[in-house]
Amino acid sequence: MLDQARARSVVDRIWMQEALPTLVDYIRIPNKSPAFDADWAAHGYMDRAVALFAEWAKARIGRLEGATLEIVRLPGRTPVILIEAPGSGDDTVLLYGHLDKQPEMVGWSEGHGPWTPVLDGDRLYGRGGADDGYAMFGALAALLAMVEQGVPYRRCVLLIEADEESGSADLPFYVEHLAQRIGTPSLVVCLDSGCGNYDQLWLTTSLRGLTNGTLTVRVMEEGVHSGNGSGVVPSSFRILRHLLSRLEDERTGEILPATLQAEVPPDRLAEARRAAEALGKDVHAHFPTSHGVRAVSEDPAELVLNRTWRPALTVVGMDGFPAVANAGNVLLPFTAAKLSLRLPPTVDGGKAAEVVEKLLLAEPPYGATVIFELESSVGGWNAPALAPWLRDAVERGSQAGFGRPAALMGEGGSIPFMTMLGERFPKAQFVITGVLGPQSNAHGPNEFLHLPTARNLSLALASILADHFNRPA
Repeated sequence: MLDQARARSVVDRIWMQEALPTLVDYIRIPNKSPAFDADWAAHGYMDRAVALFAEWAKARIGRLEGATLEIVRLPGRTPVILIEAPGSGDDTVLLYGHLDKQPEMVGWSEGHGPWTPVLDGDRLYGRGGADDGYAMFGALAALLAMVEQGVPYRRCVLLIEADEESGSADLPFYVEHLAQRIGTPSLVVCLDSGCGNYDQLWLTTSLRGLTNGTLTVRVMEEGVHSGNGSGVVPSSFRILRHLLSRLEDERTGEILPATLQAEVPPDRLAEARRAAEALGKDVHAHFPTSHGVRAVSEDPAELVLNRTWRPALTVVGMDGFPAVANAGNVLLPFTAAKLSLRLPPTVDGGKAAEVVEKLLLAEPPYGATVIFELESSVGGWNAPALAPWLRDAVERGSQAGFGRPAALMGEGGSIPFMTMLGERFPKAQFVITGVLGPQSNAHGPNEFLHLPTARNLSLALASILADHFNRPA
């Protein structure tokens, strides 16, 4: 049985005295994911981050009897860190995180920046601390808290990848390459998800899929004076807007094709309603909305369902436009928009891509040149039902770490690794959780790691792993 007071003392010491200084150094490294740094290998930032993590972990896994660490490299692919702790018994727990980062993004507060670590009270600001640099430290803190008490644990494999923000394209090759060393886990722990608040343990029960691509509309080879061409040559922006209206109702945000919708399972519907009751107005109040902007719905349950089980379109980038300060009266030759379409967890990513492409390319208005370049399309994930022992363990873990009951909710983002593992290990149980809570702003400006939540989550994980060892056969 885990002594919670002793475990908290160990976890707090590891985090504040050992892990935090290394995370500060990590934030300084601009190791952007390959999708945002095509020359990542030549720049060497990813190798620096991997070496930093490996050095920290090697200095501590000696406390885990028989544990080993290896940096595994397949030709032409980002590396992974593989840590194996033999534990007791022939069962396996697979723990997952990643260390690659999103790009800089604009809008950081004065004195803050993506590669500038700033410790402000309980918050460590900087790119990658919460998404997902903390994961390796949290997992090892949980294991070390158990070991220092002599609490037995089953075999654990910790896998840290460097390609998640690019869609984990490299990871399937590593999972196959390391199949014998990974084994067949009965429990998978992913630490790359979110939390509805910082007051309790949140389990992610579903993830949306994602279709990414760039839609380009071209009407001319070069721009012309708008006084000469407007009303004669169609606006490329107007055509693009028209094409997007085939996909989305611009008044409500509803995605129109029925094939991109999915029925919400009754258990997920009930979870969403309970989560909405726990969060209330905080479902939307924590977003930095401009003055007077209202949420899409006044019903918190509808908002939870919108961000977890319903498709949604976001235009995340545009080309073809000069900056406002430099914009003359010119009819532009082309307009390009980067589209991010979130998919319900049970919608097939490949079929979704076919639907979107067919819809956008059919019968181009005015005979304009319309191109849709698909970047990726991945399905979502709907977790298997929690086994009774795990449901109880999660509840005990939340009480141990946070002093409050656990909460369950879907997440609106995508973790391609989970879809792959769900298919590869259909009998496994899953604990998907994370520290990305209100205002933590992963991918955006002012990303921060809420340090009390990182510590509490480590303690909750230690409790769950201890229960896993003693679970019913």
